[in-house]
Amino acid sequence: YPLFSIEVIMVPFWFIVIAILWTGFFILEGFDFGVGMLHSLVGRDEAGRRAAINTIGPLWDGNEVWLIVAAAAMFAAFPGWYATMFSGLYLALVLLLISLIIRGVAFEYRGKRDAARWRRTWDAALIVGSFLAPLLLGIALGDLLHGLPINSSQNYTGSFWALLQPYALFTGVTLVLICLLHGATFLSLKTTGDMHERSRQIARAVAPFTAAAVVGFAIWTHVGSTTTFFLRPLELLAIIAVLAAVWLVYAHRDGFAFTATAITMASCIASIFVGLYPNVMVSSTNPAYNLTVNNTASNPYSLKAMTVVVLIFLPVVLAYQIWSYYVFRRRVSRDEFVTELPPASDHTPGAPAPTSAPPGRT
Repeated sequence: YPLFSIEVIMVPFWFIVIAILWTGFFILEGFDFGVGMLHSLVGRDEAGRRAAINTIGPLWDGNEVWLIVAAAAMFAAFPGWYATMFSGLYLALVLLLISLIIRGVAFEYRGKRDAARWRRTWDAALIVGSFLAPLLLGIALGDLLHGLPINSSQNYTGSFWALLQPYALFTGVTLVLICLLHGATFLSLKTTGDMHERSRQIARAVAPFTAAAVVGFAIWTHVGSTTTFFLRPLELLAIIAVLAAVWLVYAHRDGFAFTATAITMASCIASIFVGLYPNVMVSSTNPAYNLTVNNTASNPYSLKAMTVVVLIFLPVVLAYQIWSYYVFRRRVSRDEFVTELPPASDHTPGAPAPTSAPPGRT
């Protein structure tokens, strides 16, 4: 193709689109994961736990759509990347789907019976699902950059255990910690009274560990993906943002702290894709077997057709999501759920079920 033809531009454009979709998913779903992990700590009783869950009730399922769109964009724009990644990481992706399914079912089912044991079971499922999802996704993204055994036919030749390499595990742990801090700052913005104070306390407890993990992640990512000495702008931004988040959390600047954690998350995810380009998967077998944007991309016609679709519909989706966040911007109080709940005792046959609506429909 000519040097500046539309076909040449489409390939890096779609890599950028996919990076933006993954980054948007982690920013939006990151605080959802954090709330899922923290809801039983912030809410000490059933009313408090319901209040914590309802802070994300109208939002969580819409935020998860970003993951579906990101995977679909990979399939359509870079089918070679999608084929190798989703076949090589098959078992890990099955575990991811199970964690997301358990998490979604927990939101809907925990209020279906008036039984303390029933609710505790689904609370535990929500915590586990919210923990495993960012951990597994972080491992997957870390593996892309660090390298996996891939042969000349673009086939993954390793086992499941080959995915659990140190950098990938550290990336997963870092994302879990960022999600915890992101969720705690979100809860401090969305709750009142004792729940608001507990959210702040949790944010202060988590913040130093998150900062240490992000600093280590930025340095490790830089060392593993480039030979230059100075940190790249996104890596430096991640460190500055997380340090600012720590200061803002201790200064009780809830809104700015949440913004800082969002920037931290965005910088960490984007730095992985910047370090990866022009590769999409690195081969630890032989650098010549690396999957790149060029040897995994769709044909030019498909990319151009997809570009028309994304330029029309992505602004509409963004506008709708901004509007929904504006509509559901108010704080959630534990007191809203006290009068509608029966005593928190084990269920007895024939006892009436709670009359409250499931999360997101109160």
